Amino acid sequence: MNRYESDKKINMIVMTGLMMCLILVATSLFKVPVPFTQGYVHLGDAMIFLSVLVLGKKNGSIAAGFGSALGDILGGYAMWAPWTFVIKFAMAFVMGIFVEAMEKRGHKTGNKGVCLIEVLGMILGGAEMAGGYFIAERFIYGNWTVAALAIPWNIGQFTVGMIVATVLAAALYKTPAKKFFAIKN
Repeated sequence: MNRYESDKKINMIVMTGLMMCLILVATSLFKVPVPFTQGYVHLGDAMIFLSVLVLGKKNGSIAAGFGSALGDILGGYAMWAPWTFVIKFAMAFVMGIFVEAMEKRGHKTGNKGVCLIEVLGMILGGAEMAGGYFIAERFIYGNWTVAALAIPWNIGQFTVGMIVATVLAAALYKTPAKKFFAIKN
């Protein structure tokens, strides 16, 4: 491995750790309790979406899974951590797969910020997250009704996350930080 490849690999490890920490902080600091489920909604999804844009599907998914699970563990929701790891990893991976597939088919991303393809990827990832937690809550609470009551909260959480990630990414695309994005505009 030459020096350039080594520096690139180290940079990706550092950026993945940074995004993992941003996901943890956004998950932990901005909590809104959800009635009926004893869970909470947060801004961590915004950082998950941003991590996919910055790191791509593989490292973005790693940051999403570990950052979100750590948020649960450190926030007193340790029983959710295994579920959260899988659900949030899959959320980022679904978004990344969709965006990469659309780019390979020749669909261009925007040049002024987040484009429609990336937003659609966020919606697909968010839908996976809402469905994943619906199943997890059914097993944890033993009740489909309680699980169903959380769906609108999860949809609201990823919708707000989408908006915040889109605004942040659009701002970052206008700075020298644009060079760090795996998904180029």
